[in-house]
Amino acid sequence: GSGSGGGAAGGESWYLALLGLAEHFRTSSPPKVRLCVHCLQAVLPRKPPARMEARTHLQLGSVLYHHTRNGDQARGHLEKAIPQFEDVKFEAASLLSELYCQENSVDTAKPLLRKAIQISQQTPYWHCRLLFQLAQLHTLEKDLVSACDLLGVGAEYARVVGSEYTSFSFKLQLLLMERKLQEVHPLLTLCGQIVENWQGNPIQKESLRVFFLVLQVTHYLDAGQVKSVKPCLKQLQQCIQTISTLHDDEILPSNPADLFHWLPKEHMCVLVYLVTVMHSMQAGYLEKAQKYTDKALMQLEKLKMLDCSPILSSFQVILLEHIIMCRLVTGHKATALQEISQVCQLCQQSPRLFSNHAAQLHTLLGLYCISVNCMDNAEAQFTTALRLTTHQELWAFIVTNLASVYIREGNRHQELYSLLERINPDHNFPVSSHCLRAAAFYIRGLFSFFQGRYNEAKRFLRETLKMSNAEDLNRLTACSLVLLGHIFYVLGNHRESNNMVVPAMQLASKIPDMSVQLWSSALLRDLNKACGNAMDAHEAAQMHQNFSQQLLQDHIEACSLPEHNLITWTDGPPPVQFQAQNGPTTSLASLL
Repeated sequence: GSGSGGGAAGGESWYLALLGLAEHFRTSSPPKVRLCVHCLQAVLPRKPPARMEARTHLQLGSVLYHHTRNGDQARGHLEKAIPQFEDVKFEAASLLSELYCQENSVDTAKPLLRKAIQISQQTPYWHCRLLFQLAQLHTLEKDLVSACDLLGVGAEYARVVGSEYTSFSFKLQLLLMERKLQEVHPLLTLCGQIVENWQGNPIQKESLRVFFLVLQVTHYLDAGQVKSVKPCLKQLQQCIQTISTLHDDEILPSNPADLFHWLPKEHMCVLVYLVTVMHSMQAGYLEKAQKYTDKALMQLEKLKMLDCSPILSSFQVILLEHIIMCRLVTGHKATALQEISQVCQLCQQSPRLFSNHAAQLHTLLGLYCISVNCMDNAEAQFTTALRLTTHQELWAFIVTNLASVYIREGNRHQELYSLLERINPDHNFPVSSHCLRAAAFYIRGLFSFFQGRYNEAKRFLRETLKMSNAEDLNRLTACSLVLLGHIFYVLGNHRESNNMVVPAMQLASKIPDMSVQLWSSALLRDLNKACGNAMDAHEAAQMHQNFSQQLLQDHIEACSLPEHNLITWTDGPPPVQFQAQNGPTTSLASLL
């Protein structure tokens, strides 16, 4: 570019032509990544001006990072872009630190981000984005104090440069951290008032409302309050509809710091589907959970063609984790197993994803083992999960399920007593979750029932019913009703037993919960036989026969899959050899 003006323009035009072509290939549907990379690589040997060279390295790094598994090459290009010009340097630092995190090299990412933050104070957009990124890194490492400090700095910086919107985004993120550190209700109330009185442009207002409502909804779901959350969830669903009708390009903010978004609009849609699935699964509306999972996975499939952002893989894994639990309840074990294998594949591609989800993965395998009656493997999976988790709610969930395994085995009294003491719902229950505490009462009731202490069992189960009715926890309600029905049947109180089993059956059909349907139909058969109602007894026996057949077929199909061998995996990263051969979800697995 040092020749005459005409030469410079000519020199620039070949560069722009190659860039245009590269962009055309990148945004094709599906993206033609190889051709895009060829075009960008053709720029470098021709010694373009320094700024263009830096930008080309950045683009090559970005395309390789987002669209291929070629981390080494991506890293090489991004490292060459870093010492360069302002606009290139910060984007390269941001991408490179993401890449390091994907490879679990967080200690390399942190100093890189700190340095970029130091020198980006004159570039508001990047300064805010880099602060946000470093705060998220500290959060992943469970260093909430450092994360809060950085978010506080970000909120103050954004206020000083005149971006109320970005300042408030930081404050909401700070709220998310503090939720983990302290009592959250006063903070939620305060933020709700600020969002409602917000005077910015419509897109900013709706974007902040989505952020705030996601915080509120997940707060309720963490607390296991699936009925109390309904109004917030409805607002959130309306809010995302409003956002999808607004067009970003119509309202461009004048302040560059205002361009910072906590999450792109398309990702917000997936996030709202995700919290809807979480709610439906907890409340026991499993067909609704299935419907929203399908929608979310389709949306993710489209997004992942253009963008391999790590958050999309996290969304995908969390969705699969929830739908796997639904499948185990609805009696689709073979499909659940193939989806567990899909989660393994996603975790193999990212060490960070695996370290964040290893405990959940072993917990799901434990639940699968219970469903196919492999109790020794279930115990091994839950024990592994307990070793890997630091999350209190997950810990309580695993302990509850492990206790149910010991109860079924019937000869593990010492271990069982010590477990039950750690999740005693009557005093010092370890977590604030309404749902988990109700489940702890149920497990106590189940144990008392197996020991023949029926009055004590009834007391525990009535506590579960009281709690599950208060928050619409349909599955716990159905399980408690059928177990109470069983107790009254054993005690010879047939009328009372019938009063429990009939609503249990109705609720189980609505969920649908296959094992409660099986249990209820067997009880109805025996009850009607005892009362001399031959017709009703025959009908119930027929139903029981049908459920048994369905469950048996599914059981045989699941146990004959190669993925069934996953139940023996308790150490290290997920094994490769058990991956999906060709089942119903394989085509989906290869697309996603």
